[in-house]
Amino acid sequence: MGRTTQETIAFCIYLAVVLTIGIVFFVKGRKEKGGDKSYFLGNRNMNGLVAALSAGASDMSAWVLMGLPGSIYLYGVGQVWIAIGLLIGTVSAWILVAPQLRRFSIIADDSITIPQFLTNRFKSKSPVLLIISAVVFIVAYCVYAASSIDACGTLFQQVFSFNEDKKHWVMIGATAIILIYTFLGGFNAVCWTDFVQGLMMLGAIMAVPIIACVAMGAADFAPVKPVVENANYYNLLSSGKADWKSFSDILSGLGWGLGYFGMPHILVRYMAIRSEKEMKKSRVTGIIWTGLILIMACVVALVGHEYLGGALKEGEQKLVFITMVRDLFPAFLGGILLSAILAASMSTADSQLLASSSAFASDVYKKVIRKDAKDKEMLFVGRLVVAVISVVALIIALSPGNGGIMALVEAAWGAFGAAFGPVILLALHWKRFNYAGAVAGVASGFIVDALWYAFLSGPTGLYEIIPGFICGMIAAIVVSNITKEPSEKVLEMFERAKKPVD
Repeated sequence: MGRTTQETIAFCIYLAVVLTIGIVFFVKGRKEKGGDKSYFLGNRNMNGLVAALSAGASDMSAWVLMGLPGSIYLYGVGQVWIAIGLLIGTVSAWILVAPQLRRFSIIADDSITIPQFLTNRFKSKSPVLLIISAVVFIVAYCVYAASSIDACGTLFQQVFSFNEDKKHWVMIGATAIILIYTFLGGFNAVCWTDFVQGLMMLGAIMAVPIIACVAMGAADFAPVKPVVENANYYNLLSSGKADWKSFSDILSGLGWGLGYFGMPHILVRYMAIRSEKEMKKSRVTGIIWTGLILIMACVVALVGHEYLGGALKEGEQKLVFITMVRDLFPAFLGGILLSAILAASMSTADSQLLASSSAFASDVYKKVIRKDAKDKEMLFVGRLVVAVISVVALIIALSPGNGGIMALVEAAWGAFGAAFGPVILLALHWKRFNYAGAVAGVASGFIVDALWYAFLSGPTGLYEIIPGFICGMIAAIVVSNITKEPSEKVLEMFERAKKPVD
């Protein structure tokens, strides 16, 4: 049996598992009550361990196995600031956001989405924030989901030596599979598949560099292709000196951590945890899992630099993990490890599709278009939105000028972090914060992020999330201070949210 056949069997086994999970939760969901709350938030009954790995897996898309290691492999240690920023961000989010958001979302009329929480938080009947948030969700998630679809196509193209036409068919197939199990099981199916995928990702990213180091210990080892060493490769300052290039790279890398405060598909995992006790378990598990994944992604890159040498040139660096797996492991086991890329891609894409559909169905359709919509109608609309966003994301992924996996993730991550990050932090921790400030914060953060991305990110070298986040925070604070104070009911709700809720 040839290598390609064995890898295909491994992929099929993985896909069968995730589809089975979707079917199981579809059957289970038909017997339960809960409507949109069940479909979009799992009735707030998520196990702490599952919630933690689901939050991590939905966060760490294929870029952590392809984009990040590839960037460090090609450009050097100066790129690890992204991993450092993300680690600081995830720790901060689990401490400053997760427990408070879970409590506050329950007290704020049992909110099931982030836009809904921000509206209920201020006892507002205005649909403005819901509509703005839905626009941000749909735009950013179309781009984000495209990166996951692109990663699936790249994986199969490398394994099976497909031409571009066949790669397109693979991307269409991957989109269909993600769509099916998101359709079937909703939030529970997504979280449980994320749990399985999170374990796969961790196992794969730890195994590859360990086996590579063992192989390099052999007396006759030589890199696949010798590399002409960059004098600054192992320097944390990317340019080798304290200039603007190094400074902007450090700031931009650390700026990635700001995204955790505003990433809706991660934040809803915090809201779904069943109790304060489970929250503590989730926090520890989530921080450890994310820390290990980020550390090992950097290790994969550095070990790959020694193992592969200069085998991968610019434009091919995202293949470092794939190339090492195929070179080091037997075919079937290699296929299982490569399935981790599918896991990373799908675990993020399904979460994004569900979050965007909930933003439209629960927050716009039911609150603005049809206020008397029943549960079945809501679920139909939510699934319709999932399908539409999937198609748009597929079109972006198929576009030859999409910029690649890392560029797509960077754009979407920046948009969410700048739009929602400041507002979420202020909503949870500032008593004087009001609805007008929240609207100003979301709109300003998103607009500044988009304009900086379009016109200034290239000339300055500074990641757009940083000016977007700062401007969003300033706008939210200034507008809140010059407009009417929150009502007594809102202030009383803020005080109640400080106390544990089980």
